[in-house]
Amino acid sequence: MPDLFDTPTTPDAKAPDTAPRPLADRLRPKKLAEVIGQPQVLGPDAPLGVMLESGALSSLVFWGPPGVGKTTIARLLAFETDLHFVQISAIFTGVPDLRKVFEAARHRRANGQGTLLFVDEIHRFNKAQQDSFLPHMEDGTILLVGATTENPSFELNAALLSRAQVLVLDRLSLTDLEHLAQRAERELDRQLPLTGPAREQLLEMADGDGRALLNLIEQIAAWKIDAPLDPKSLQARLQRRAAQYDKSGDAHYNLISALHKSVRGSDPDAALYWLTRMLAGGEDPRYLARRITRMAVEDIGLADPQAQRVCLDAWETYERLGSPEGELALGQAVTYLALAPKSNAGYAAYKEAMRAAKTTGSEPPPKIIRNAPTQLMKDEGYGQGYEYDHDAEDAFSGQNYFPDGMKRGVYYLPKERGFERDLKKRLDWFVSLRAKKQKGQDT
Repeated sequence: MPDLFDTPTTPDAKAPDTAPRPLADRLRPKKLAEVIGQPQVLGPDAPLGVMLESGALSSLVFWGPPGVGKTTIARLLAFETDLHFVQISAIFTGVPDLRKVFEAARHRRANGQGTLLFVDEIHRFNKAQQDSFLPHMEDGTILLVGATTENPSFELNAALLSRAQVLVLDRLSLTDLEHLAQRAERELDRQLPLTGPAREQLLEMADGDGRALLNLIEQIAAWKIDAPLDPKSLQARLQRRAAQYDKSGDAHYNLISALHKSVRGSDPDAALYWLTRMLAGGEDPRYLARRITRMAVEDIGLADPQAQRVCLDAWETYERLGSPEGELALGQAVTYLALAPKSNAGYAAYKEAMRAAKTTGSEPPPKIIRNAPTQLMKDEGYGQGYEYDHDAEDAFSGQNYFPDGMKRGVYYLPKERGFERDLKKRLDWFVSLRAKKQKGQDT
């Protein structure tokens, strides 16, 4: 029976010679050794190299950005293991289509032919659709190779992940892209009409995406020009490729983590870079304003109490000016945070106090610090023995404010940095006064 979504198994299967073929299709590798990049996956001691050498290929999930070879590698795996290659996309495939794919694979298996089912954008399938693969993976009807640009930990079911090995494919390096450009020039039988700097700019424009690079090269090859183009001329003719960024995807969390850690690491240049990367990708500046303010609270705290105010002012400035001028205020706030003294003492103290609050249950305050607005409460001893600190020596009574019978907690441990250095001196002074008064009461 004919196969749904059937794709030629051999990688060198071609359309008729009269049909125009894109450069990316003409340069498609015919064996794994021709794949550019991904040595961490394809090398002799890398996972796929070891699997092919041992003849034991397992189900896989390729995780990586667009244009790094996920589809090509899957097709070549089928060819090199003599499996029938079937390709589907989760975007266009429903449950009835999946049933036909599985049925065709069963017939193929009965005739002695295995099936490598390549599922592009596999993270787009819902839980029920992902679960439908499991029995066919377990009984050997299919060898599943999924491809995703999103973090499999968040997007794929645990049951599916437990039956497949996740392999991470990296964006192509500038060296990889240069090798690809040279391969394209050999196919075209001519050099690209670019100066050295313009060629470097072209590779940067591809942003690690091999398919994007070949599309750009195909455009350039069609131009009729008399002299090599410089970077300015190339930029005028080509639209720079939009940066890969998904405001709700893995890139979003990776970049906000990079921004936060650059601020924490006191690197204003790196912090500004990640901030502008997110803004250039279309991130909501209000989200960034909130996260920047959070950094001031968590990572700087009382080492520089002014930092929080700087962030709130920047947030308000953005609300008043909007984009793009208001974004400059966010950049200035990020620079201030990166250069500010760092302390998470307040953050750590709050978490430790919260832990103690949850473990001590409903312990009431000691009676000496409870208000006594009624006679009954006075009779119960509320407020008796309370010392008004302003009337005490040094305006410090040293009384216990924790619940009776509860061991005194020590949560706030200020750092010897910034304004907290002064706070630590005050705290140490109060600790010594408290110990002194306690000693006096004991004697």
